[in-house]
Amino acid sequence: METTRHAVVTGASSGIGEAIGRRLLADGWQVTGLSRSAPAIADPNFAHRAADLADPASLEAALDGLQATALVHAAGLMGAQPLGSLDHVRGATMWQVHVQAAALLADRLVPAMPEGGRIVLLGSRTAQGAAGRSLYAASKSALTGLSRSWAAELAPRGITVNLVSPAATDTPMLRDPARAQSQPKLPPIGRLIRPEEVAATVAFLLAPEAAAITGQNIVICGGSSL
Repeated sequence: METTRHAVVTGASSGIGEAIGRRLLADGWQVTGLSRSAPAIADPNFAHRAADLADPASLEAALDGLQATALVHAAGLMGAQPLGSLDHVRGATMWQVHVQAAALLADRLVPAMPEGGRIVLLGSRTAQGAAGRSLYAASKSALTGLSRSWAAELAPRGITVNLVSPAATDTPMLRDPARAQSQPKLPPIGRLIRPEEVAATVAFLLAPEAAAITGQNIVICGGSSL
């Protein structure tokens, strides 16, 4: 990888995305955060570009002239409704933010990405299926197909592509009113996953030591999968 390591991180204004941005900065990366609002990150190696990931034109504009050695797509939103009262508008927005934005980001950034580059997509343990969260689960499960397809396509260039899927994580999204009907279950470890724990996993996958890990789904579940 290049001497100057530059990561583009979506959803950097809060939650897991912000934790990832802060961790990468601490590890010596240059970071460009993409989000609607500016993060409370004060670091000379951090830059912010305003982007609404639900709006392809807004995201396209934010990517203008941007090059990166790593892409971390952490932006997301929740929607939880049972059959009979699904919010199809929110479902389409989740698909746009989780899947279509990932595709647009990779399509624009990967052609110029150097050998040894990295892509990490943030999935969810809910992608395996959860009552009342079908549209959210569907959009997150689609990331498996994206990441494994890209991993196979980019392996000859030494670019790895992985999925990191946390269980219930202590972030503002956990308190989103849109999920009021579907409260998270506490993992067997007796607490929520911490954003910093997810960030540490992402940081490892971006490191040279993870060059042989690609096409994988790393589940951070606190024992929920047992």
